[in-house]
Amino acid sequence: MNEQARRTIASYTTYQEAERAVDHLADRGFPVERVAIVGQDVRLVEQVTGRMGLGGAALHGAASGALPGALIGWIFGLLNWLDPVVSGLLLALYGLIFGALVGALLGLLAHAAQRGRRDFASVSFMQPSRYDVVADDAVAEHAVQLLAQLPSGSSGAWKSSRPRSGPTIT
Repeated sequence: MNEQARRTIASYTTYQEAERAVDHLADRGFPVERVAIVGQDVRLVEQVTGRMGLGGAALHGAASGALPGALIGWIFGLLNWLDPVVSGLLLALYGLIFGALVGALLGLLAHAAQRGRRDFASVSFMQPSRYDVVADDAVAEHAVQLLAQLPSGSSGAWKSSRPRSGPTIT
């Protein structure tokens, strides 16, 4: 990673806006390898997707065990020198079935071991509150000038020609 001093040249509320700004710089021939998009004030969001009962735990376990089982069976089938395609497909099918059964059992056991402490399914992701576009000090002023030419439609942006000590609205 580049250890040069960097400063914030723009800040956006969405990643797409920050990406658009960097794309604008690239289109103007700016050395974008001296730029970074930095997510600020990151928080962990866990979106609950539904209840998790014994059936759901078995289904999730079966789904997560089926693919590895099929792949392992297929690889073992390819090692057969006489008829690798037929044996590969047949062992992949057996591996899929065996992997789904083992996965379902392990899913049920894991769910039962939690004793109702986590009866829901969820998806976790990181979510920044804003995205800062930063550039090396040596090229930051030129980047600010180029971003001033960015067509409107990038609401929520602020630009600064000096190191940021607080947002400067322009």
